[in-house]
Amino acid sequence: MNRFNFISLLLLLIALLASCSSDKFKIDGNIDNLKAGVVRVIFMGDSGIVDEEKIVDNKGHFTFKGSSSVPVIVRVIYQRGEPLATLVAINGDHLKIKGDADKPADIKTSGNRLNKEWQLFRDEHAAFYADPNPSRLDAAIEKYVREHPADMLSTVLLMADYSDYSDYDKIEKMLKGIDAEARPESLTQTFKNDPNARKRKLLPRLMTLTLWKHGGNFDEIKLTGHTSFINFWANPPKDRMSLINKLKTLDAKIHVIDVLTESDTLRWHQTIAADPEGWRHYWAPGGPMEQGIQLLGFTSLPWFAVTDSTGLVTYSGPDINAALKTAQP
Repeated sequence: MNRFNFISLLLLLIALLASCSSDKFKIDGNIDNLKAGVVRVIFMGDSGIVDEEKIVDNKGHFTFKGSSSVPVIVRVIYQRGEPLATLVAINGDHLKIKGDADKPADIKTSGNRLNKEWQLFRDEHAAFYADPNPSRLDAAIEKYVREHPADMLSTVLLMADYSDYSDYDKIEKMLKGIDAEARPESLTQTFKNDPNARKRKLLPRLMTLTLWKHGGNFDEIKLTGHTSFINFWANPPKDRMSLINKLKTLDAKIHVIDVLTESDTLRWHQTIAADPEGWRHYWAPGGPMEQGIQLLGFTSLPWFAVTDSTGLVTYSGPDINAALKTAQP
């Protein structure tokens, strides 16, 4: 072997080894009409929550590099909170997002087998994704999960696109029906925590939360100086009026904060129209992974949290009656 061929082979081997052992993944975005100038990238990385802003150039291009040794769900949203894309990433991936910010339903993602299959599912069920009523999409996801227990896309669909989390036992059953290799903890950790571990762990102190205020912009919510009762929900629960009646029993001095935690805000305005005056309504674009909120350890939705006048979380869980008792013992 001559010297030139040896060097060429050596450089090729180095390149291959570097690609195989990459400790990063990359996302390239090319989005027309992205007027905000900034996007947020949110995911649960190896060292915890990553929530990073990236500048978008005047051609709608941005690049993000992240690190995760296991598959994670990555959400890309406008700075002002509107969702752009959701992908699955792992170190070594080069993912791409392409489309028009004025037509979010038409934005395409690609870059690895899983994202290509996810995009294909979205394309085949485009009408369900566009329907304000999520029941048809939920039914399609349930069918896919039943028929593809060995496919990691089943876990991704259930964690990222499924809407009805009112029955956690049902979600748990569907998850258990997926092969263990196809439901890595890195994809389910946002919603699944060991209840016993949660009981042993000290509850956090939240002084403020920064969320999108209904009808406005991002707002810093002060959680000190009073007791706060926070209601987190996704798709409009069927028993919302019953919830409202229960929360009406709270002392008037207790601040009720209502937080939407799903990306689809189409029915948000209609859902909260009947809520009592004085309730403050917010949207968490990052869902359960939003800064601050992830400390509460969601395992299902709806989820309730109570904070005292110092911001200490005195209750965090799915039991409305336990939350009410904690708020005004």
